[in-house]
This record gives sequence, C-alpha cells and structure tokens, in this order.
Amino acid sequence: MPDADRRPKPTIVVSGSLAFDHIMTYPGSFQDHIIPGKVYVLSVSFLFDSLRRDRGGVAGNIGYTFALLGERPALVGAGGSDFLEYRTTFENLGIDMTHVLDVPGELTGSSFMSTDLAGNQIAGFYPGASTHANEVSVLELGRDTIFGIVGPTSLDVMRQHTEEFAASGCKLVYDPSQQVVSLGADELIAGIDGAWAVIGSDYEMAVIGEKTGMSVDDLAKRVPFVGVTLGRFGSELRYEGQTVIVPAAPVTRMGDPTGGGDAYRAGLLKGLMLGLPLDVSGRIGSLAATYSVERHGPQEQFYTADEFVARFNDVFPDYVGVIQSEWLQTSVDRETALARLAVVAAGGD
Repeated sequence: MPDADRRPKPTIVVSGSLAFDHIMTYPGSFQDHIIPGKVYVLSVSFLFDSLRRDRGGVAGNIGYTFALLGERPALVGAGGSDFLEYRTTFENLGIDMTHVLDVPGELTGSSFMSTDLAGNQIAGFYPGASTHANEVSVLELGRDTIFGIVGPTSLDVMRQHTEEFAASGCKLVYDPSQQVVSLGADELIAGIDGAWAVIGSDYEMAVIGEKTGMSVDDLAKRVPFVGVTLGRFGSELRYEGQTVIVPAAPVTRMGDPTGGGDAYRAGLLKGLMLGLPLDVSGRIGSLAATYSVERHGPQEQFYTADEFVARFNDVFPDYVGVIQSEWLQTSVDRETALARLAVVAAGGD
C-alpha cells in the first residue's frame, strides 16, 4: 500500500458506509399493497423479479462519481474479509483508500434495498466491519482538506467524525441521510451547528424538521449551504442567501434509484469547486444522478468527460458551453477550489 505521507493532501474526504448492496426490484408499487388503516399491524410480502449484489455504500458511491468527474477523494471507513476486490477497484480509479481499515473476521457492511417501479424504496443496513471506522480519526485529515463529508454509517462513527471535522476547521458537509431516523434531536442539532452544508432528501429534511423543529428555511439561516433533493422533481439549493430550483435531468431508461443521491452530491460539489454558479453546479449533480439511476447498481454507470459534457449540453440547451470536458478530467487544486467557492458564495459567475 502506498505511503500515506507521500500522497498529496486530499481536497475531499468522505466518511461513510462502504458496503455491498443487495438490490431487489418489485415490478409494481409498494403503495398498492399498504392499507393506511392497518399500518399498525403491517405485514406485507413482495415477490421481486431481480436481485443484484453490487459495490455500494454512501462513501463508496460518492467517491466513485467523484472519480468519474476527475477528482481523487480520500475515503474513510472499514471493509471486511470480502473487501479486497472493492479496494483494488477503487485504488485503480485513483481514490485514496489509505484510511480504509481492513477488518479480518468481519464481513463488509451490507445494505438490503427493495425498490418498486415508482422509485419508492425500503432499505435496511447491516454495518459489519463499518463499526470499526471509529478507529480512524479524521481530525488531522480535516485540517488538510476543504470538504469533510459525513454520510450515513454506524452512529458512533458518524458522531465522532462529525465532531472531528467540525473541530478541524474544514467545510463539514453533514449528510445523515437514512440515519436521520436513528439520530436523536440533540445529535442532529450538533451536526447542523458544526456544518458548512446540510444535504438531504425532502423526506429526510421532513424528519429533521420533526425531530429538531427546524424547517428548511430555519436551516438556511443556520448554515451557509442547504441542499434538498426532490427525486424526479429535481432539487432546491440555498447558499448564502441565494436560492435556485434545479430540474432533474431526463432519464432515458429507469434502472434503480439506489445511489442517485450520492452521485448528485459528488456532481454538485465538483461544480462548486469549479466556481460554477448554483444553477450550473446543481445541473452537474442532476446529470450525474441520472447516469446512476439509469443503471442497476450504484456504481455501474460510466462516462467520459466528453460524453458527460455532450449530454449536459443536450439536456440543458440553455446552458450549452458552460462546462468544458477538461474541467472533468483533473482534480481541482485546494487553493483554486477555495477561491472559486468564495466567488460562488458572493453570487458571482
């Protein structure tokens, strides 16, 4: 394994789950089989027509799309005795895996996701080796990076890495995602108060609101950046008083929604590091998400920079020429990213 001391300091560090996704697809709608007046005795069974086992986990999915867009993030997490192929694949993509532990005798975390044709999802997660990620401190990493992203994984790991990134002075991107149902109000508020950005789906934001009493408007007054994903309805971004609504990029064929939100986050942050306006950065995230949901598996999509730009120009004709393929072929260096973020915060082009 390469010596970590010889690697360049990463611009992006992602803490979150590294897992194998077991994705099952139901050829109908879950909603058709749930009787609202009987949810207190809910007992349903679905016959699925497909099952896949793919590389996944939030940190892995975000890191994969960053790599497709020219970035080389550092991941923080842990894999089990079945993780070697996953690690090798990511190292070959240029992703820094030196802060991912190998845990013999444990299996890599596994998620079990059931989706229907309407895009609804029922999910469960077994953390496995992920629980050992609290053995990795991100305090020093945070001091040397711009973005410290905390995504869903074991709760104690999320607490620790959220606190350490916040204390390090980097821009904490707090993305509790599916774990909003397990985190208490005090924990959510602590994450929000230490964050530069809070990102979540409209459902997750509703859960945060129910637990903390904070609406999206309240969050936007509390943290510089708030991102709300709205599925097929696009997304809403708020940054330092600016608000934009971003449409979803059209889907040519529906594969599986798993990982779409993770791809969106990577595309959005790539755009911001390039200094692109909110509406452009959001559209980069939107297209990255669409590439993901068109495939079965959260890391099955692939595109070149030229292909991405050509499709961007096609689906967003009012934005032709605003991104260039060479921007998506190399990492944005730290000083440039910081300077360009300041321009976006000021509302400049």
